[in-house]
Amino acid sequence: MRETAAPPRAALQDRAVGAGLRKWRQFWKFRYLTLMVLPTVIVLILNNYLPMFGLFIAFKKINYIDGIWHSPWVGFENFTFLFNNGSLWRIVRNTVGYSLTFMILNLVLSVALAVAINELRSRLAARTYQTFLIMPHFLSMVVVSYLVYAFLHPTSGFINSSILEWFGKEPISWYMDKQYWPFILTIVNAWKGVGMGAVVYIAAISGIDPEYYEAAVIDGASKWRQIWHITLPSIRPIIIIMTILSMGHVFNSDFGLFYQVTMDSGMLYPVTDTVDTYVYRVMTQLNDIGMSSAAALVQSVLGFIMVLLTNGVVRKIDSEQALF
Repeated sequence: MRETAAPPRAALQDRAVGAGLRKWRQFWKFRYLTLMVLPTVIVLILNNYLPMFGLFIAFKKINYIDGIWHSPWVGFENFTFLFNNGSLWRIVRNTVGYSLTFMILNLVLSVALAVAINELRSRLAARTYQTFLIMPHFLSMVVVSYLVYAFLHPTSGFINSSILEWFGKEPISWYMDKQYWPFILTIVNAWKGVGMGAVVYIAAISGIDPEYYEAAVIDGASKWRQIWHITLPSIRPIIIIMTILSMGHVFNSDFGLFYQVTMDSGMLYPVTDTVDTYVYRVMTQLNDIGMSSAAALVQSVLGFIMVLLTNGVVRKIDSEQALF
């Protein structure tokens, strides 16, 4: 058989030039969309990718004389600070326990709140409730800590001076008694975060085709059946995606919640000390940047692994609902 001759180099160059021209024309065609995306891409690079170059700090003994680049390498020595202390089990237990509790409770409350607001007949009332529920999300944890302090002050707090006194109960030293704080922190976190979480599910519910509900009404389905068989299955993909993303933060905690709201009371450490607050206190005492970077790196790696595992489980159960 006669062999086919290879195309000459000039033809290959013409093809490459033609492909480049086509790409440039396509880019020019969508230039305005590209300009719209450009600010987001720049912020993503600056906030998410550029800081990754600082990962090597976790493997160095940073000192201010030599600087970051010339400080000596210490390998995994910075990581031993986390794993060779007696508080490791306590801080990991608190961090993971609170994260899972917050994630499950806020998910249930956010979905329930979104469904309830969606069922309101008055759109004005729905927008009003939604606005008031979102407002706590934008409050600083410093402000929230003083709001909580106004309720829990040992002598003049609202609960001690009004509620407990009215019932004839003795005042409680809230910042000295650890047994109440798992519930207090859960309530504060839900109050601050459920409203914003509900917004996501309200947006998902608004995208459901109204014809589904009209058909259900014709078939005689009650409101509860409509919610159970139409609303919840329709927003199931969003619930799964939000859950997968939340699992990436299971080894992280809200520093402001556990440090500011508790007023950093030493008596509460057994139930309020998390990885973030523990690392902060150790770093302020030792002034070691390498150790704090090592702790942050461990949290990030574990969070990434949790996202992969959660997504893998979802993919095994229902591959269409997996994030990737």
